[in-house]
Amino acid sequence: MEEQNQNGQLNIELSEEIAEGIYSNLAIITHSQSEFVIDFIKIMPGVPKARVKSRIVLTPQHAKRLLHALSDNIQKFEQNNGKIKDTDANALPLHFGGPTAQA
Repeated sequence: MEEQNQNGQLNIELSEEIAEGIYSNLAIITHSQSEFVIDFIKIMPGVPKARVKSRIVLTPQHAKRLLHALSDNIQKFEQNNGKIKDTDANALPLHFGGPTAQA
């Protein structure tokens, strides 16, 4: 561990459960003077209730680092894949489009 710290490297472990990830199509961000809270939610069409699937609590400094890291990654993504279509950031994704299911 001392060798890793001297080399400026960090050993990060990722469990199988966490590696699977959690799908989210809505994020709600709130903040206080000392922290930012990001709630990741999965909403489904026709279901009037949704649950928070994951909550991340960050210091303001880490929230700003996340902002810069996301911005940098979006820029790189768009260079390789084209511009991401922007949507109304305030609209909830309640309409998923496509045909409606029939039994």
